[in-house]
Amino acid sequence: MRAAIYGAGSLGMILGAYITKNGGKIDLINRNRAHVEAIRRNGAVVTGTVNFTQKVEVYTPEEMTGKYDIVFLMTKQLQNREVVTFLKDFLTEDGVIVTLQNGIPEMLIAEIVGEDHVLGCTVAWGATKTGDGVCELTSEPDSLTFSLGSTSPKPNAHITDVKALLELMGPVEMEDNFIGARWSKLLINAAFSGMSAVLGCTFGETVSDIPQRKIVQAIMKECMDVCSAGGIRIEPVQGKDIVKLFNYSNPVKKAVSLLLLPFAIKKHRLLKASMLQDIENGKKTEVDSINGSVCAYGRKVGCPTPMNDKVVEIVHRIEEGELSPSFDNLRMFK
Repeated sequence: MRAAIYGAGSLGMILGAYITKNGGKIDLINRNRAHVEAIRRNGAVVTGTVNFTQKVEVYTPEEMTGKYDIVFLMTKQLQNREVVTFLKDFLTEDGVIVTLQNGIPEMLIAEIVGEDHVLGCTVAWGATKTGDGVCELTSEPDSLTFSLGSTSPKPNAHITDVKALLELMGPVEMEDNFIGARWSKLLINAAFSGMSAVLGCTFGETVSDIPQRKIVQAIMKECMDVCSAGGIRIEPVQGKDIVKLFNYSNPVKKAVSLLLLPFAIKKHRLLKASMLQDIENGKKTEVDSINGSVCAYGRKVGCPTPMNDKVVEIVHRIEEGELSPSFDNLRMFK
């Protein structure tokens, strides 16, 4: 069996390092030649809440040969159609693309390779690329979990192989209600990644003071309301029932929800959103696939999403150079 991680940046390099370190075999693929050459020269250097260096097999897309049974897709969604069309020729007859991406990318990918060749996976931990061949794990080592599932009634034959590879890094929850698991991650990304990009701060700092914490809370509430309107049941994350903890219908529950937010994100407090990292590197973000997905589904089910709309607006203005990530942007929320 051959497996690859396509888009081995921060999360992908660390996942590949863990899999290889614990006895698995996987190729890491990244189009950044300087990053690839640094990994070849020095190994995959993992810093942060853990520290180790691991020799791995690493290539650029131009150096790919043969076919793979499993491809973990960890690129940004902006070029998904182009990337997945390219990868289709590298899949075996029963091969599978596993979407370790933000948002809800499975439907577009299924259009290209077929629904039976797609598995979805949400990642409950974060990382930051700090240099070529060097990535910082910003989540605690006991929070390195995955949720794996399928949108197809007949999951791909390699699902147990995928699970086994991921378990070389951390626990894997098999999700019957995978769309609910996707929305759990989307809710967290919309609230914490969205505000991390808007404010220019870590996840922990998005809820360190009451003004920004209230906005994070409101973004989460919109996500839960949208799912309720669409009949989607949001799944727990790492054993925590998000809806039970953070949904509210009265002032007392709202106050408790607000109080709990810093504790809920404690293990990931050092995480800096990939959207913010993109902004800092002069790249376009995935805001349309994250907060924008909430807005689009809200329109579909007739549920307003003014806070998520505002995050999309601000991040696009930051991308265009009209604004900078800053706590000054709090004034734009009403």
